Amino acid sequence: MAAVEASNKQVVLRDYVEGFPRESDLLVTTGTVRLSVPEGSNAVLVKNLYLSCDPYMRNRMSKLVGSYIESFKPGSPIAGYGVCKVIDSGHPNFKKGDLVWGITGWEEYSLITAPETFFKIKHTDVPLSYYTGLLGMPGMTAYAGFFKVCSPKKGETVFVSAASGAVGQLVGQFAKSTGCYVVGSAGSKEKVELLKNKFKFDDAFNYKEEPDLDAALKRYFPDGIDIYFENVGGKMLDAVLLNMKMHGRIAVCGMVSQYNLKQPEGIHNLFQIVVKRIRMEGFLVFEYYPQYPEYLEMVLPLIREGKIVYVEDIAEGLTSGPAALVGLFSGKNVGKQVVAVARE
Repeated sequence: MAAVEASNKQVVLRDYVEGFPRESDLLVTTGTVRLSVPEGSNAVLVKNLYLSCDPYMRNRMSKLVGSYIESFKPGSPIAGYGVCKVIDSGHPNFKKGDLVWGITGWEEYSLITAPETFFKIKHTDVPLSYYTGLLGMPGMTAYAGFFKVCSPKKGETVFVSAASGAVGQLVGQFAKSTGCYVVGSAGSKEKVELLKNKFKFDDAFNYKEEPDLDAALKRYFPDGIDIYFENVGGKMLDAVLLNMKMHGRIAVCGMVSQYNLKQPEGIHNLFQIVVKRIRMEGFLVFEYYPQYPEYLEMVLPLIREGKIVYVEDIAEGLTSGPAALVGLFSGKNVGKQVVAVARE
């Protein structure tokens, strides 16, 4: 009997991108897909429900050399983290109807040839979209960077840049739950209010309204910063280095201010790392995925008890995907940017 086919809308990269990405760099096309896995295959066919827009995806739109991750292939669907439902499976660990999260294509249906990298979703009493963020890669990123890299102690001072994003909003709340003093920076009045009123940061400021970032940080941290969670890079990092305390820790998660520049900005205050014996460490979240059960054990009770707040910015439909992803790099989103492809 012939395999059933269905139309399959996809978001495709037109060509490698230089500078700031535009919606026109991503095309929405329609192909077809077989609704069954090849006979004898270990692959899994999934229906994509929610797709995650994440800053690292900008790098994959360029021609990368020597990176930890591969470039997207022009003419093919882009890929990223998503929440999916298994439609057909040739893998013994997955069955039809299972809900999973992991790297999938930006399309309605994806054939996953290495499903071992997927996590099964066992807790469905929370919104499924959370597995693109709070309960997925960004949540694990916040957890690993703050607790594992920075080893926080009660009473320490913490600064988070890009603090209203998917990772930053969680780092701030984790810091507060540890008994730290937390300040965040963001790029609009609305986001600053969100940080102070919804996420309960001790304070926050709009970096676009601060002509002198060094002076701003001295105002918010008169005695210096113990922990900096780095999402921005460039001038912000340069100013932070001047304001770190002795034996401070910096977790380098990302540098979103640099992703669209042909020539990255130089950092002038690196000698502060020596003077103040600062530990500055980059990290990649997938190295911490074996600790995902430990993270769920910590965070699920906080969600259920209303002790953690999470804000999503959901764009409806795959056709809204290019605008949602590109908008990420100009700060259009408020909270975690998600694309809802289908609701089961």
